[in-house]
Amino acid sequence: MDMLIFEVGIAVALITLTGLISSRLRFSVIPFYILIGMAVGPHAPQIGIVDLRFIESSTFIEFMGRLGILFLLFYLGLEFSVSRLLKSGKAILTGGMFYVGLNFVSGLLLGWFMDLPLQETLVVCGIMTSSSTAIVAKVLVDLKRTANPETEIIMGMIMFDDLFIAIHISILTGLVLSGATSFLSVLLVSLSALLFIVLFLIIGRKSIKYIDKALNIKSSELFLLTVMTLLFLVAGFSETLHVAEAIGALMMGLVLGESRHVSRIEHQIMPFKDFFGAIFFFSFGLTIEPSSLGGAIGMTIIAVILTIASNYGAGMIAGRLAGMSPKASLNVGFTLVSRGEFSIIMANIGKAGGLMASIQSFAVLYVLILAVLGPILTKESPRIYAQYERLRKRVKRRETG
Repeated sequence: MDMLIFEVGIAVALITLTGLISSRLRFSVIPFYILIGMAVGPHAPQIGIVDLRFIESSTFIEFMGRLGILFLLFYLGLEFSVSRLLKSGKAILTGGMFYVGLNFVSGLLLGWFMDLPLQETLVVCGIMTSSSTAIVAKVLVDLKRTANPETEIIMGMIMFDDLFIAIHISILTGLVLSGATSFLSVLLVSLSALLFIVLFLIIGRKSIKYIDKALNIKSSELFLLTVMTLLFLVAGFSETLHVAEAIGALMMGLVLGESRHVSRIEHQIMPFKDFFGAIFFFSFGLTIEPSSLGGAIGMTIIAVILTIASNYGAGMIAGRLAGMSPKASLNVGFTLVSRGEFSIIMANIGKAGGLMASIQSFAVLYVLILAVLGPILTKESPRIYAQYERLRKRVKRRETG
C-alpha cells in the first residue's frame, strides 16, 4: 500500500502542532521543528497505520527540505538587495568584520583544541560564524526594537555575515564536494565559484530593466511560474559550478530585490518560504539519531561559551566605533547570538562530503542551545547590563573606600 501522501500528511501535522506550541510559548520555532524531527524518524515506533519512521516518504521529505533552503535564501536576498547592501556599507564593514573575525577565529580554536582535520574545522568555523537572520529579525520585531539606534548596526553586521558565509559556502563546496584533491585544484574551483557569484550579481544588476519587462505579467499564475523558473534554473546551474544551490537562490534574490516587482514577488513567495522552510528544519531533525548527540556535548559547551564571548566582544567594539552606549553595544552582541539556518546548511555540506558524523551532532546541539539562549539573552540584555553596572559601582566603592 502506497503510504507516501499519508506519511507526508503526518509530517505536516507534527510540524503544525509544534509550531502552535512554539507560538503559544512565544519562542523561536526553529529548535522545535528540529526536535520534533529528531523525536520521530527510523528509531520511532509504528502505531497502526501511523508510521512515525517515515520510511516511504523520507526521500520526498528530504527533497522538500532542499526546496526549503532555496526559498529561505531567495527570500533573504529579496529582503536585502544589492543596492541596500551598498548603502549600508559603513555599518556592514565596521561591525561585520569584527563579528566575523572573532567568531571565525573561535571556530579555528575549537577545531585545534578538538584536533579536527582541516575540512571539519572549516565546517565548524562556518557553523559558529553564521548567525540566524530569521531568528534575529523575529526577535527584533517581537521585542519592538526595530526603531532602536543599534538595530542598523545589527542588520549591517548580519548582512556582512551572510555575505561572508555565502563566500565560505562556495569555498567549502569546492573543497568538500568537488572531489578536488590538490591545493591548486581546490583554489581554482573556489576562485571560479567566487568569479561566478561576482559576475552574476554585476550582470544581474545591469539587466534588471529587462527582467522587469519580462516580469510585467498580469496573470498571477504565469508571474509565479516565471519567478520559479528563474529561481530553479539559477540555483541548479550554480550547483554545476560547485556553488551551493542555496547561494544560487540567494544571488537570484539579491538581483530581483532591485526589481520594481519585488513586493509582488515577496507576496507570492512568502507561503512557499514558510511551508518548505519548516519542512527543511524538520527533515534535518529526521537525519539525527538522538543517541548520537552525547559525544558532542563537551565540544558544544565550549563552542557556546566561545560564541557568547565573541559576540560580546564584537558588539562592544562595533557599538563603540558607532558612538553607541555600552548598553546598546551589549544589545548588539547578544542579539546576534542565535544560530539557525546557515549553520544547518554547513552541517549538511559536511554530511554530503562524508565528513565526521560528529559534526552533525555538534551542529544540532549548538543550534538548539543558541536558538533558545539567543532570544533570552536579547530580551534580558537591559537587565544584564543593569546588574553589571551595579556590580561595577559596588567594586568601585570598595576600592575607593
